[in-house]
Amino acid sequence: MCYISSMPHLLGLNEKQKEAVLQKDGPILIIAGAGAGKTKTLAHRILHLIKNGVHPENILAITFTNKASKEMRERVEKIIAHDKTLNIPLSYHYKPFISTFHSLGVHIIKENSGLIGLIKNFSIMDRSDSSKLIKECLRSLDIDSKQFEPNKILNIISREKGDLNTIENYTAGVEDGYTLKSVTAKVWPMYEQKLAQEKALDFDDLLLKTYNILKKHKEVLEKYQNLWKYIHIDEYQDTNKVQYMTAKLLAEKNRNICVVGDIDQSIYSWRGADIQNILSFEEDYPEAKVILLEENYRSTQTILAVANEVIQKNKLRREKNLFTKNIVGEKVSFLKALNEIEEARFIARKSQELIEKGANPREIAVLYRANFQSRVLEEAFLTESVPYQVLGTKFFDRKEVKDVLSFLRASVNPESLSDLKRIINVPARGIGKVTILKIFEGNKDKLPDGIKEKVNNFYNLLAKIKSDTEKSKPSEVIKFIIKESGLELELQKGTDEDKERLENMRELATLAIKYDHLPKPEGIEKLLEESSLASDQDSLEKNENAVKLMTVHASKGLEFDYIFVTGLEQDLFPHQGMGVDAKTPEEMEEERRLFYVALTRARIKLFLTYAEMRTIYGSQQMNLPSIFLGEFDNGHLEEENFEYREKIVYLEW
Repeated sequence: MCYISSMPHLLGLNEKQKEAVLQKDGPILIIAGAGAGKTKTLAHRILHLIKNGVHPENILAITFTNKASKEMRERVEKIIAHDKTLNIPLSYHYKPFISTFHSLGVHIIKENSGLIGLIKNFSIMDRSDSSKLIKECLRSLDIDSKQFEPNKILNIISREKGDLNTIENYTAGVEDGYTLKSVTAKVWPMYEQKLAQEKALDFDDLLLKTYNILKKHKEVLEKYQNLWKYIHIDEYQDTNKVQYMTAKLLAEKNRNICVVGDIDQSIYSWRGADIQNILSFEEDYPEAKVILLEENYRSTQTILAVANEVIQKNKLRREKNLFTKNIVGEKVSFLKALNEIEEARFIARKSQELIEKGANPREIAVLYRANFQSRVLEEAFLTESVPYQVLGTKFFDRKEVKDVLSFLRASVNPESLSDLKRIINVPARGIGKVTILKIFEGNKDKLPDGIKEKVNNFYNLLAKIKSDTEKSKPSEVIKFIIKESGLELELQKGTDEDKERLENMRELATLAIKYDHLPKPEGIEKLLEESSLASDQDSLEKNENAVKLMTVHASKGLEFDYIFVTGLEQDLFPHQGMGVDAKTPEEMEEERRLFYVALTRARIKLFLTYAEMRTIYGSQQMNLPSIFLGEFDNGHLEEENFEYREKIVYLEW
């Protein structure tokens, strides 16, 4: 078209992508199918805004994962740097603000911490830290944490915060007793008190407190509205109420809000995501421009045909039909295994076969509906000597890494009792639980002289670390902690496992190098923030050359050459919670969307498997194939033959 020569930044975009890029002002809804190049479209849209006079710092882009945020930031900075017509210094302080919702919350809260009685260096409780606090509350109430699991209570509190509900509303009318709701009503106020004592926020507070600041302080809201005149939100179908309301507040003045999403990939209702947010966008913004991105650049025609046929069975969606100019590709392979052992061995051996034919192990992924399915898969991969990596063990969740970060957090936030408790006797200093209790009660001066000296030495160490954060680079501070804490000396003398833990600590120092260029102590703050907000997908950052094993939920936003979708049995996928009542039509549609997400992760080849028998909770169950297997044309399938049954030893139950 004629504008291409004058707008070279539009080269490589299809017509719908160009339309999304060129629509500068007003609300825009981009319905972007899987693999339709939404990241590329958003990046070029941001570039187009800058080329048309919008200052980079007036642009906000919000994503849902650190991985997506990093990819978006790198792509935007690259295309801006390569555009020779621009003449702007892309310095650290003059870039588009690209972050996750939670990182945006941290930024706004830190800039306005005094308004809510927080220190700037407040601590961020990750899920495991929050769960420990809940457990402490239960212990104080003399309630058995095995009967009322801390994670279940935390999930309820999380959901209530996401729905903008208050403690007062939740506890109103709740009768005293030992139901989950009544116990949660007792625990929640205590939990909030403990967070306040430690000058800490949990993940959900990062969203809730941000919304409250913007809602209650008009001058603060106006400041950010004037700063971020153009707002972009990715994965809009995954927003919960507090995220939706925060975005609405920020966009209220200028109404330049561009949201991108796919109703067919809405799979997080269980954690508060509300599909109505994207379905009702045109009611919120009647002047909105709606653009459909339907050309898929990822998958073969066969994979897309299967995915389209499946998702069309849903009623709660906006009509679209993915298409691609890619090759037709291979048929979808299908295996009916006798049991989960045979299914797992097939997957391991087929993976090995693909690797021997030249496939990169990291481009193979095995997806399952429930976490328990990973055990038999791991056994098969070990038996067949196929390298694998289970997604879910975050680097920042390792004990030794958390210990080092706790030293750092406790040095900048002395009120963080959880961090102090974690490290005051790491490595062992002869400081026991009774001593810790006396310290926390403010009776440090009443300790015996020998113990008091050890405690004072510990606090002097924290003071040294604090001093180091103000003059040294983050990577150097981490090295200082490892050495001065005594951890390095102790682990060097230990077992091979201890030496591996030391290597993980040193890896943290290596990772911290990426914050070394930031002003002091901003680099330390960013390191602590990003380590607290790390997701499961961040465990893939090291990019191990191995087959990836993960739940379908965890695969969202990822793509691989070869995908195995396993356990396609009725009551497992779609999931019925192992014996609970049948799902509602809305829940069934979400299960189908989850299957659609699994299918559309594949670039080259799909493998679908199910087991006629599966051992669950110690008993063998006979299974019917998943209803999803009958929702697309069988002409797309080719059945796999796998002879392993004679080698299997069956257990009698």
